[in-house]
Amino acid sequence: MAIFSVYVVNKAGGLIYQLDHYAPRADTEKTFSFPLDLVLRPHDERVVVAFGQRDGIRVGHAVLAINGAEVNGRFTADGKDVLEFLGNPANYPVSIRFGRHRLSSNEKLMLASMFHSLFAIGSQLSPEVGSSGIEMLETDTFKLHCFQTLTGTGPAPRRSAGAMAELSLPHARVAVALGIKFVVLADPRQAGIDALLRKIYEIYSDFALKNPFYSLEMPIRCELFDQNLKLALEVAEKAGPFGPGS
Repeated sequence: MAIFSVYVVNKAGGLIYQLDHYAPRADTEKTFSFPLDLVLRPHDERVVVAFGQRDGIRVGHAVLAINGAEVNGRFTADGKDVLEFLGNPANYPVSIRFGRHRLSSNEKLMLASMFHSLFAIGSQLSPEVGSSGIEMLETDTFKLHCFQTLTGTGPAPRRSAGAMAELSLPHARVAVALGIKFVVLADPRQAGIDALLRKIYEIYSDFALKNPFYSLEMPIRCELFDQNLKLALEVAEKAGPFGPGS
């Protein structure tokens, strides 16, 4: 069991904190002869497998390294185009490492903004007024857990009406509750995530909001916040309780 990452999204949908706590290694490195028995295509400034699966290499995996040297997007370490390099028989045999593409900072910012909008849409789809929004998304490899504060910056969430804002969609304008979102991605079998989310909110209140040098809605760069968050993640992974003063 493991906790993969933590995201903190502000009231406007901006990513103000992100921590990759544990990244499972799923890279596969193989030596290939010509011709390559996988179909590769450029996609979003990287080269990915478009067709063919073997030995742990899956469609969607990106080329991460060639002959032990990390690639830079669509180019090798010495600046050559990856597809042109792999299309030249003189470069074989060649060792290629495939794996899941690591998200860039810009991609994380974009995904946080997209989740903010999906959260609002989820609230509006509820047949009852006052929906909490998306609290959990489940896949076969991870669960996404979300806790949103109702007031955004207060020391504790309350059930009274929070601030409201309008979200512009192509064909509608909907009202959504404002609040800071704490998002945790974890192993589906990981227990104690609800308690962890509230512990993270407590850490945010104690070490970010009470920091005189921290500005609301801005990126969190507080050493004590980092230290206490990592400690909380370690406790949660061991399924330990968060008692008073923990």
